[in-house]
Amino acid sequence: MSPDSYPDEAATLHLPAEELQTLASRVFQHLGLSLPHAEAMARTVVAGQRDDCQSHGVYRILSCTQTIRAGKVALQVEPVLAPASGAVVRVDAGYGFSPLAFERALPALVETTRQHGIGALVIRHCFHFSALWPEVEAITAHGLAALALTPSHAWVAPAGGSRPVFGTNPIAFGWPRPGGHPFVFDFATSAIARGDLELHRRAGTPLPAGCGVDAQGRPSTDPVAVAQGAMLAFGGHKGSALSAMVELMAGALIGDWMSQESLAFDEGVGAIPCHGELVLAFDPARLGAGDLAAQQQQAERLFHAITGQGARLPSQRRFEARARSLQRGVAVPRALYAEILALAE
Repeated sequence: MSPDSYPDEAATLHLPAEELQTLASRVFQHLGLSLPHAEAMARTVVAGQRDDCQSHGVYRILSCTQTIRAGKVALQVEPVLAPASGAVVRVDAGYGFSPLAFERALPALVETTRQHGIGALVIRHCFHFSALWPEVEAITAHGLAALALTPSHAWVAPAGGSRPVFGTNPIAFGWPRPGGHPFVFDFATSAIARGDLELHRRAGTPLPAGCGVDAQGRPSTDPVAVAQGAMLAFGGHKGSALSAMVELMAGALIGDWMSQESLAFDEGVGAIPCHGELVLAFDPARLGAGDLAAQQQQAERLFHAITGQGARLPSQRRFEARARSLQRGVAVPRALYAEILALAE
């Protein structure tokens, strides 16, 4: 059974999202983060937990704690938003966590995208720990399409190799839909997300086959052995090529670190990756033929062609979990809740 599932209701708490948000913010402030950082971080991890993304939910408080205690991240820094340059918005996170930098820059990204039809947000010098879907969803809420890319630590071997070069290098895309949830996908270019690997390690459960190799380059389903060896890209050479693209687009292109440089900066302390992020936004009203309603109808025909034959759209499971959380409270494993509660004391 995947550690992303917690079927034992006796081992699970259901908390109002506001209560979990308050607790998470309190923990982050107790760890030394400024109030704006703590609240932005809490919004991010609670959103993951609300949508039943265990690997990117409040579990991430633990890895953020390790990063803070390693002394790598700036806890009180205020992101610096540079004046817009054409369609490009730049924000320097100052070696702080990424959520606040994104929130500070979002209004400028929306404005420049409306002006030019296309906007690019460059976030530099940030510790990035979260899923990308909260960011692209925030952009689609303004009626814009979005694409986000970011490297991580060098944990993933290229196709045909056995030594880490790439990060897990996620890609996320969002498309706004009238009157409902957006079309969103968000996936690592590795065969499994690093957070999922860590959850398997904590649970003592094997990884699915094809996720990684041990230090000798032999295929392994042991999460400890894979962590000491290398993860693998999904889809062989196809995932490997996409991962290389992310390194170039969200690393070299924007003048920030790629995954090997992020891992070198870590110096073995096990902190969250530090690098940059590239977020692209697109205004359908500016890029289309001038009939936004017709464009939306065209997109909806595509979605209906998918769902009409019984297939699911990406993120449908998340949205269903979101509805359950709003009705019943956000599900949190009791053992994890106890760990988090202890950090607030």
